[in-house]
Amino acid sequence: MPSSTHNKQSIDTLIHAKWIARVNIDEPLIDHTIVVNKGIIVALLPQNQAKQHYQAENNFQLDHHIVTPGLINSHGHAAMTLFRGYADDLPLMTWLNDYIWPNESRWLSAEFTRVGSELAIAEMIRSGTTCFSDNYFYSLDVGKAAHTAGIRAQLCPTILNMKTPWANSVDDYIAKAEDSHHAFKASPLINSILGPHSPYALSDTELNKVVTKAEQLNCMIQMHVHETAQEISHSLEQYYCRPLARLDRVGMLTNTLQAVHMTQLTEHEIDLIAERDVKVVHCPESNLKLASGFCPVGALRAKGVTLALGTDGAASNNDLDMIGEMRTASMLAKAVAADATELNATESLRMATLEGAKCMGLDDIIGTIEVGKQADLCATALNELANLPVYHPVSQLIYTASRDQVSHVWVAGRILLKNKELLTIDCQKLTHDVQVWHNKLQT
Repeated sequence: MPSSTHNKQSIDTLIHAKWIARVNIDEPLIDHTIVVNKGIIVALLPQNQAKQHYQAENNFQLDHHIVTPGLINSHGHAAMTLFRGYADDLPLMTWLNDYIWPNESRWLSAEFTRVGSELAIAEMIRSGTTCFSDNYFYSLDVGKAAHTAGIRAQLCPTILNMKTPWANSVDDYIAKAEDSHHAFKASPLINSILGPHSPYALSDTELNKVVTKAEQLNCMIQMHVHETAQEISHSLEQYYCRPLARLDRVGMLTNTLQAVHMTQLTEHEIDLIAERDVKVVHCPESNLKLASGFCPVGALRAKGVTLALGTDGAASNNDLDMIGEMRTASMLAKAVAADATELNATESLRMATLEGAKCMGLDDIIGTIEVGKQADLCATALNELANLPVYHPVSQLIYTASRDQVSHVWVAGRILLKNKELLTIDCQKLTHDVQVWHNKLQT
C-alpha cells in the first residue's frame, strides 16, 4: 500500500529526473530525485523512495531531462551585452582602443550598466547559468540587478589607470571596489573581490596597491593575464620581463589570483602557477573570435591547475552560452593537444561547475549535486531528435544539446526559470530598455 501522507516528511521541492549528473561522481544517477528544503539539497534517492518518504510543495517530473549543477560563468562583462555585435572581426587592441573604450567613455553610466547587466542575466539564466563573475564598472548596480533576479554573482570591480565616467584614478577605482566589497559582505548570493584590468593597464606601484587592498579585505583578485602575444611583447619592451614575472614581483601570483585567458604560457610558467595554486579561467570562444591564442588546457590540467570556464563578454563572443562554451572548450582542447581523449564531456562539465566554484572559493556550497550543498541546479531536456539515442547523457548534453533545451533553473532552491519562462525578470520591460540603448548607441 502507498505510504500515508501523515508519515511523509514535508519539504519544499522534489525534482524527479531521468538523469542526475552529480559531477563529484562521474556516473550519473538514473531515475532519481533531488530533495530540496530551505535551499539545501537534503537527499538524493531513487524516485520511488523519495515519493514514499517526502511530500513537497513543489514537484517537478522531468522524465527526459538531465539535471546538473547550475553552470558557473567564471568570467564576463555583463553590461557589455549592449555592445553585442557592435565591433566584430577585429583584433583585441583595435577592438578595445578604437571601439569599446571610446564608446564606454561616452555612454558608460549606472543606467547603461543596469540595463546591460539585466540583459546578460536574463540570457545566462535561460542558458542554465546560476552563478557568474563580472569584471566591470558600477558594481553596486550589477550586484543589485543580480540580487533582484536571484542569481549568484562574483563582482570584480574594474581597476585601471584610465579615467572613466565611474572613476578618475586608480585610488578612486580601488575605493569603489572596497565599497562594493563591504556592500555585499552579508549577501548570501553576491560577493565582491578586486578586478584589476590587466598588467598592461597598471604600473608596478598601482599593482602593489591592488595586492595590499586584497590582503586588507581578505579577498581574491581577477585579472586578464597573458591574453595575447602582443601583451607579452609590450611587457618585454617596457618592463624587460613577461607579465607573469611582473605579477610575481609584486606578490600577486598566489592562490587568490583568478588569471583569465592565459593563452601565452611557457612550460616554466605552467609549473609556476601550478606551484602557486593560481586559478585559471579559460574563455575559448572569445579567444578564438579575437584570435588571441590557445590556452594550453591539457598541460594545465596535467599539472593539477584549477581550470574554470567563462564566456567573456557578449561584445567579443557574442553570446553567454555556457553549453556552447563547454562544447568549444572540449573540441579545442583536443585539437591543441592533438589528443582526442583530452577534456572529455564529463571533464568539460566539471570545468563549468565544480572548477568554477573552486576558482571563486565557493566549492563548499555549490558546484556539485550532493547532500548539504545549495540547490543551484539546471535541467536540460535531452529528447530532441538531434539528441537521440541517448547512450551517455553527459556526452549528449555537451556535444548535441543547445541552450534552448534548458527548461528549469534553480538558485539556492528558488526557481528562476520554469518551463523556459523567466520568473524574476520582466522581459517586456527589459526589451524596451534595451531598444532605448540600441537607439542611443547608433547615434
